[in-house]
This record gives sequence, structure tokens and C-alpha cells, in this order.
Amino acid sequence: MILIHLFVEFFKIGMFSFGGGYATIPFLYHISQVYNWYSIDELTQMVAVASITPGPVGINVATYAGLKSAGLLGSALATVAEMLPSLFLVIIVSKLLKKFSDNFYVKSIIETLKPISCALLTSVAIGLLKPEIKDLKAMILLAFLLLISWKSKKDPLFYIALAALIGVILALPLQYQF
Repeated sequence: MILIHLFVEFFKIGMFSFGGGYATIPFLYHISQVYNWYSIDELTQMVAVASITPGPVGINVATYAGLKSAGLLGSALATVAEMLPSLFLVIIVSKLLKKFSDNFYVKSIIETLKPISCALLTSVAIGLLKPEIKDLKAMILLAFLLLISWKSKKDPLFYIALAALIGVILALPLQYQF
């Protein structure tokens, strides 16, 4: 029975989450609260691991969540379930877009999806930052990284590596206190 629920839930995530892997996080919060397959702390760890693992974040989280909740078969099932709606939609939309690419309504819908995706990602970012708001060092680091990312357009991996290096440097004095 868990495999059916797993497939349905991740199929819904694949169907209704627009804006990339981070847009799946509200759905994953819901799953953790309804089914108790994993805790909120485990979800945070899943997102962190999925962010640094090669591949799409949403698929990586689905794979890990499926593994955590139903083993290897659950992992494969959650991954496939999350990818299927995208596969179907891409095939259908690509056929229709060729036909109606100059249509006013099609152009309007595509332009409308841009701010909606931004709003979803902003909501996720706020949810992820809530626990860190109390940590002054983390907020200063975030502000610093945002500032230099606006000034200097480098690969996102550069900023991830820089944040990791600064985090290690800031944590060193805490480990060696007597």
C-alpha cells in the first residue's frame, strides 16, 4: 500500500510543481506531515544532499525520499513517478507549441508562468531561511554572498564552495575552545 501512496504523491509533485526542484519542497513538507515517512529535519538534510549531488534537485529528493520511506523499490518508484508528468507534458506541449507558437494567448500564459515560478521559489527560500534567521553569522554570510553574486557573475558552484570555506573557517574557533 505504501508503494501506491508513494507513486501517487510523487506523481502529484511532478505534475503540480513548477519552477524547479526547490518548488517541490512545500509538497514534500506536506508528505512528511501526512505520512510521516521522514521528518522535517530529514527533509532539510535531503534537500542539502540533493543540492550538491549531480542531477535535478527534485529528482534527487524524490529518490532519497523514496529510499527512506520504502527502500530501493520505493526509490525507483518515486523517481519515475515524479518524472512521468514532465515527460508527458513535454511531449504534448512541444507538439502544441509548434502549432500555436505565434498565438497571443500562448505567449501570455508563458509570460504569466515566470512570476508564478519566482513566487514559489521565494516562498521556499523563506521557509528554508526561517531557522537560520536567528543565526547572525548565517545571515551576514547570506547577505555577503548575495552582494558579491550581484556584482560578480560567476558559476553557482563558486558561491557554494566559498560559502563552505567561510563556514569551515567560522566553525574552527568553536571546535578548539577550551
